[in-house]
Formats: sequence, structure tokens, C-alpha cells
Amino acid sequence: MMTDQHIPSAKRLLRTLNGEALWPPPMWLMRQAGRFLPEFRAMRAKADFLTRCMTPDIATELTLQPIKRFGMDGAILFSDILILPWAMGQSLEFVEGKGPVLGAIRSEQDLAKLDPARIAEVTAPVLETLTRLRTELNGPDKIGVAQPGATTLLGFTGAPFTVACYMVEGHGSREFAITRQMAYAEPVLFDRLMDLLTQTTAEYLCKQIEAGAEAVMLFDSWAGLLSPSEFRKHVIAPSRQIVQTIKARHPSTRIIGFPRLSGVLVAEYARETGVDVVALDTGADIKIVRSMVPEHIGIQGNLDPVAVLAGGEAMKREALAIREAGRGRAHVFNLGHGVLPQTPVEHVAELVSTIRETA
Repeated sequence: MMTDQHIPSAKRLLRTLNGEALWPPPMWLMRQAGRFLPEFRAMRAKADFLTRCMTPDIATELTLQPIKRFGMDGAILFSDILILPWAMGQSLEFVEGKGPVLGAIRSEQDLAKLDPARIAEVTAPVLETLTRLRTELNGPDKIGVAQPGATTLLGFTGAPFTVACYMVEGHGSREFAITRQMAYAEPVLFDRLMDLLTQTTAEYLCKQIEAGAEAVMLFDSWAGLLSPSEFRKHVIAPSRQIVQTIKARHPSTRIIGFPRLSGVLVAEYARETGVDVVALDTGADIKIVRSMVPEHIGIQGNLDPVAVLAGGEAMKREALAIREAGRGRAHVFNLGHGVLPQTPVEHVAELVSTIRETA
């Protein structure tokens, strides 16, 4: 773990990721750069989603919008978890009203068409965005925030199982039954896909760190669909391998893991993967989880995004209860999932003000 003298004192999020319990806790929100912001919608009208992700000028601006408006402690790269399979050659289109549509991977022949050698060239604009963001956030006050140099830059990817869900299914789903069936019925094929994703994910995150990310997050949004044995095989094991690869090359970089909907297995995930912070979904009780997770592992989360949509006293009550549940522990205040597009901007502003009250 980094010593305090190597951590900029203004970077409250980075200090917490390194195990420091701060009050009030630092905060940022999943999908904080999103459709609930009018400035995001204005940019959205000018370019399609992939163009926005792959154009450094646009991606930099979208990442910084919530920092300018709310002064969040973390700025998470504007990108998508499906950039990695797309970079390997899998077709990808984001269809209005449907979400991502991919050329499904259902056979050895489909898998053989993926080319990891393409990743470095295709993702170069993403890495350029990170480099620009690091300069913007840590340099002179160019972004219009009160405290330049106070915001931690976060990179991210999807975890192998969650990315595999979209790659195999070919689109979003509530159950990802085709993917889970492949894991049971065609384990050799599925394991080959998971091995490819584990290796390329670790390498891509290392490249993000080298480009400027100060910490990284691994999103396993569909981890909770798996049985305990499959969870251990397809969530814990690949995540542990990714963490080990990153730590071998970048030992001081902190890693947040988000095994969404994992229930009681969140404690085993936290212990076995080696992540520095475990992010909790809406259904997790911080009071219970913190008693199950080793003290040196931080906790992130986990306000219901619908509470922010509702706003008012109900939101404040829920938010303050979560803040209090994390008191005395390295705790990053966040949501249990992403900000909903229809959320009023003033509700997010009120949430930020509520969490930052020192009482």
C-alpha cells in the first residue's frame, strides 16, 4: 500500500482507495456522465455512441462534465465495456431502444475470427483520452472546478464473464441463458473465450494505467446470474488473475471490483480476488458486508438510483443511512448501479450536498 506521502492530500478518493477512512466520504456516481445532464444530451445529438467513445475531444469533455458541474471526487473515463471485443473485431452497433447488438460468438469458428493483436491500435484513442484527462485534472485550472488536482481519474473495463455475456448472446438480456448454457454444455469453448478475455482485459487495464488512470474498476454487472460454483470459476478466478497481472506491473494502482448481485458471495469475492475495494449493488447491506469483508478492503456504494430519481427527503434519508453505515471504514459513496437517464439534475446536486455535509 502506498504511504500517505505519495498520495496527493487533495485527492480524497485516492486516499480512501488506499485504505484511509475519511469523513465525509469521497463520492462519485456510476454513469455520472450520462443522459440526465443537458450538456451530455447536447453532445449526444452530434455523434453516435461509438464515435463519442473513440473521439478524444468528445470523450474528454463528457468525462469532465460531471466534474465541472458537481466537483465529484472521481472522474471515470467515458467509454464502454464492449470496446474490448469490438477492438478484437467483433461487430458492434448501439441501436436506439435496443442497446448493443453484436455478431454473436457461438462456435470455435466465431471465436477464431477475434484478433487480440488489433486491440492496441483500435484503442489508441481511448488511451489518448486518458492522457488528456490526467493533464486536465492535475494541471492548471482549465476545467472550471474549485479545486484542480483534487479529482482521481478512474479507468475501467467489463469483467470477463459480463463481457462474454454480450459477446455470446449478441445483445442485452435479463438472463443471458445462452451464455450460461454454453458455460455448462460447451466448457472448452467457453473457457477459451474466458481465457482470451482475462488476458486482454488485464493488458487493456495496464495500458489504461500507463496512459494516466490513477485507479481502475472492473465491472461484473451480471455476476449474480451464476451458481456459486460457476461464480467461483467465471467471476472470482478470472478477476483474481487480472488483479495479479495488474499488481505485478503496477503495484501501487488501486482496483475496485463490482460483482453486482453477488449476495453473500461478495465477501468471498473480496477476499479471493485481491481487489482493494469492493463495490456493492443496491441490495447489499453495508453494515453486514463490512463485518464479512476483511478490514483492509474498502467498500463502495450503494444508494438505490431510484432514490435519486425520487429525490427529496426519501433520498436524503437513504443516502445519510448509507453514509453512516460506512463511517470508520474506507468507504466511497456511490450508487448501487448507474444514474438513471430521467433523473433530475437538481436531485444529483442535492445528493452531493447531502453527502458532503460534515454533521
